[in-house]
Amino acid sequence: MLYEGVLRKMQTEIGNPIQYYLVFENDFLNMNQLLNKELTIDFIKFQCLNCGKEKPIYRMGFCKSCFYETPLAGDWIMKPELSTAHLDKEDRDLEYEKKVQLQPHIVYLANSSNVKVGVTRKTQVPTRWIDQGAHEAIEIVEAPNRYLAGITEVALKEHVSDKTSWQKMLTNRVEDVNLVEWRNKLQSSIPEEASEYFLGENTETQLDFPVLEYPEKVKSLNLDKTPSYTGVLKGLKGQYLIFDDNTVFNIRGNEGYYVGIGIN
Repeated sequence: MLYEGVLRKMQTEIGNPIQYYLVFENDFLNMNQLLNKELTIDFIKFQCLNCGKEKPIYRMGFCKSCFYETPLAGDWIMKPELSTAHLDKEDRDLEYEKKVQLQPHIVYLANSSNVKVGVTRKTQVPTRWIDQGAHEAIEIVEAPNRYLAGITEVALKEHVSDKTSWQKMLTNRVEDVNLVEWRNKLQSSIPEEASEYFLGENTETQLDFPVLEYPEKVKSLNLDKTPSYTGVLKGLKGQYLIFDDNTVFNIRGNEGYYVGIGIN
């Protein structure tokens, strides 16, 4: 059976285990049901997620011109501390920026490969943690806008990482830690402007990923170099497909690639 469409990050649903869905324009796949099945992934063409044109993907699923024009790729996306909507100041599209930035944001700790700090909209909890492959996470601060969450993250990065080792996450060489202790230890480092939004009573969230077999080491599938690949699906973690030959495929990292997926 063959399915095809442009790749976007997999949709997920919290559960034991987490459910993964790959959604194309005309097709819908529950990826959990494909575990232990042989899949073939064929690159067909590019399709920019913004303009829809068949142009090479530059970053984040966008062609180069759209990446530098669309508000969905403004610098404040990756660096929340650069948010300016609370000042009524436009970056690329003030209406869109107000819609996204002026809503509750969570500063959190997540353990994917190590303890890291991050920021996400409140509506994206626990989706953001799932996308990062975190097996445990906890909220630290609930700020009323993205800017306050961003400056809190910057302050906490002085004491804890903001990066994840995707290789370590995918091989599952991770240790459980007490995130409540980490949260309490970091409280004094929260900027004064955000200190009133500290969350001191919540508990850790545990996340269970549908992985039958973790790879001992990982090799990443690059569709530009390998436009056709076949392997047996052994797991889903973060936004990665894990195959039986240690190959891993980052769905989010290949957004904007139009592919065919065959179930053999």
